[in-house]
This record gives sequence, C-alpha cells and structure tokens, in this order.
Amino acid sequence: MSEKPQLELFDNPSLKRNYCVTIRCPEFTSVCPKTAQPDFGEITIEYCPDKTCIELKSLKLYMQSYRNKGIFYEALTNEILDDLISACKPRWMKVTSRFTPRGGITTDVVAEYSKDKKINPGQR
Repeated sequence: MSEKPQLELFDNPSLKRNYCVTIRCPEFTSVCPKTAQPDFGEITIEYCPDKTCIELKSLKLYMQSYRNKGIFYEALTNEILDDLISACKPRWMKVTSRFTPRGGITTDVVAEYSKDKKINPGQR
C-alpha cells in the first residue's frame, strides 16, 4: 500500500467535557529500513477529542498501511501522531509505540501533542 487510507471521523458526543480515549493496536507491524526485517509492536493512542473522534475501522486500515513500510520507530511514532492530529485536531494526544525485543533490546517511543498546555489527561 503506497497511499495511506483516509482516517474517518465522527462528531464528539460530549463537547463540553475533557475525557480521554485510549486505543491499542497490539498487532502493529512495520519494516526495519536497515535490515528489511519485520518489526512487531503495539501502538497505543491516547487522546482528548475536540470536535471529532477517530473512527476505528479507518484507523485499522491506516495502521495496516505500515505493514510493508520501511521506517524507524522514532519516525513512525511521530508520523502517526502528526497524521492523527491533522485529521481530528484533538485537544491533547499521545502516541506510544512499544516494539518487541530485537537482539535482546526493547524500544518504546512516546510522542505527545497538546493544543492547550493546561489540558493533559495523560499525566497520571
């Protein structure tokens, strides 16, 4: 898949409240650009919606578009965050990628965005 599928959205049913949505993609796959070997991991998306929410079927197709893409963990985590921010314009969002061990080393990458620095439901 060379072109990313379009992310679909739906209206936020509770505009007056800040609330956090957590989406886990536990079967994420991409390709290491150095070795061309598959990378397996979990992508977790946490966000506080503004006017719209992310529709899950379109998100699944979007995530699957990385299956054959050669990309480093750091780049893909930030690219996913940028694409999701561009699509749904959340109040706050955090994308965490956790990859399975390779050569005895695990990697987690976290990228975060906040429209308003006061809104950060992800801090616990």
